[in-house]
Amino acid sequence: MPDVKPDIILKYFPNLSEKQIAQFSQLFELYSFWNAQINVISRKDIEELYERHVLHSLGIAKVCTFKAGESVLDVGTGGGFPGIPLAILFPDTQFYLVDSIGKKIKVVKEVASALGLKNLRADHLRAEQVKEKFNFVVSRAVTRLGEFYPWIQGKFKKESVNAIPNGILYLKGGDLAEEIKESKLKAELYPLSAYFEEDFFETKYVVYVPQ
Repeated sequence: MPDVKPDIILKYFPNLSEKQIAQFSQLFELYSFWNAQINVISRKDIEELYERHVLHSLGIAKVCTFKAGESVLDVGTGGGFPGIPLAILFPDTQFYLVDSIGKKIKVVKEVASALGLKNLRADHLRAEQVKEKFNFVVSRAVTRLGEFYPWIQGKFKKESVNAIPNGILYLKGGDLAEEIKESKLKAELYPLSAYFEEDFFETKYVVYVPQ
């Protein structure tokens, strides 16, 4: 049975407002429509949208609860992950989604517009071109951590207002020990299997790199 209802989201985030439930509910139809025109999610994955893309993105929210007024940069957002699900969950946090592929940003803008997300903007840019500073940078496995870090170095606000210091929250899978060692970054691993019971999350992590 295709994963076309956001029940799995409600399972782990039971306190959503009616508006948030409605927004999450629209995602399957919106991504099915846009994916048929501009391929941003693999064809076989679209039926697992809520588990493999939406809930996976929301794994970041299990590690960090973004506060009102904070700003978050999503680098290499692709079709809008993790930025769009996080923007639905945290309506008082500002999200800026960038990707170097213009047609993917078109999908992000169309989906965000259809959902009425006022706290999200998106641009066809490389991370290095972004001039602003943010509380957090999020991303989903765009490249190895050591290659990713120089793109966003220096893009963090000095003052932290969250329970954890400003930094990177990076969704990644597999054995990350070698990659973290190679990056020479001080990273903390949060296994998503500690929060979500589905098999898909067994080897998935949020990698947190404080700044």
